[in-house]
Amino acid sequence: MTPPERVAEALRALGLPDRVRVFEQSTATAEEAAAAAGCSVGQIIKTLFFLAEGRPTMVLMAGDRQVDTARLAQILGVGRKRLKMGTREEVRQFTGYEVGGVAPVGWLQPADVVVDASLRRFETAWAAAGTPNAVFETGVEALAAALGGQWAEVAKDAG
Repeated sequence: MTPPERVAEALRALGLPDRVRVFEQSTATAEEAAAAAGCSVGQIIKTLFFLAEGRPTMVLMAGDRQVDTARLAQILGVGRKRLKMGTREEVRQFTGYEVGGVAPVGWLQPADVVVDASLRRFETAWAAAGTPNAVFETGVEALAAALGGQWAEVAKDAG
């Protein structure tokens, strides 16, 4: 099964629409994904992998924002130095996806899920679908609920 097929299967299992779009061009960055999907950069869901004292943690972040790791560490109840972004190999090991195509669903291992409140600006958004040229559109609230995500303000202050 290809990574986009795994994403579609995971979406179906969660009761979410499973329409994955594969493009000729790259969707590996938020800007590239927004151009391909025809949406704003903020409507791209970045799926970021962290280890909090070794505990896998997925952060869903709007494409136009960045994670404030001090805030995230506090929310997760770990010291800032005990929170680290996963390496390429750790991302692949835990999610089964390559960096640039990490989907928020269909991971090989379970993870805690934190959803940044900035995504609530949008009814729908687009997320990677397992490869650096595939995405899917989803309802933001529906995705967060299906993943059991914790809503929190973890973005750096804008501006």
